[in-house]
Amino acid sequence: MTEISRSLRQVANTVSGVFGRLATLIIGFIMMVVGLAMTATIVMLPVGVVLGLLGVAFVAAGMFAAPQPEGRRDR
Repeated sequence: MTEISRSLRQVANTVSGVFGRLATLIIGFIMMVVGLAMTATIVMLPVGVVLGLLGVAFVAAGMFAAPQPEGRRDR
């Protein structure tokens, strides 16, 4: 495997890890906002609370998740 190929693989692994975390953060934030909006009405209060708490869990997972182990390395 050449040096350029290794470098591209490392960049791809880094970008994919960042993209996954960023997507989790954005989805969690959207869920929190929608949950907060749903709690404004008494009818949707239970659903809004659950959705908001799930959004908080997604944001926490996106911020504090352990890094993914690198897969099998080609030598």
